[in-house]
Amino acid sequence: MWRGDQDRRSDEALLAAAASGDDPDAFGAFYRRHVEALLRFLLARTRRPEIAADVCAETFAHVLERLDAYDPRRGAARGWLFTVSRNLLIDAARRGQVEDRARRRLGIEPRDLTDRDLATIGGLLDEGDDATSLLADLPADQREALKARIVEEREYHEIAASLSVSESVVRKRVSRGLSTLRTQLGGGNR
Repeated sequence: MWRGDQDRRSDEALLAAAASGDDPDAFGAFYRRHVEALLRFLLARTRRPEIAADVCAETFAHVLERLDAYDPRRGAARGWLFTVSRNLLIDAARRGQVEDRARRRLGIEPRDLTDRDLATIGGLLDEGDDATSLLADLPADQREALKARIVEEREYHEIAASLSVSESVVRKRVSRGLSTLRTQLGGGNR
């Protein structure tokens, strides 16, 4: 759907370059790198492509507007992005509509989504869910335990038997995996 990002700089370096104004393409590279994952994240929560697209656009506009607020010492840039998105989604649910103030302040016109756009975004649901993509970065033992417990909703004793380990080992792997995911997603501190 979107071209993959070819820029090899870290997310943090891209945001720093965008914030300094030295590289006008840096934010575009950050956007291309994360837009599909963010849409999947939002689709998994809303199941509505038009809402996911609106919150996604407002998220990137908000982040662009607040580049100076990002502090890499507090967590990964991806975590900040997803935390901003989650907060905007919660606000939208409370209000019953997606906020668009950041987009308006930046002069970004809303885009009317065609049926094809909505189908393309909705197709992201079929390509794999957000949980699976987030699990991919975990160590294999944590990924396997989390997938079995959270995604497949299996019981600890059942997982332990299938992995030939104790139940306490499975619980520890799940706990460590969740802790790692929390850190990757910004830990809710932003």
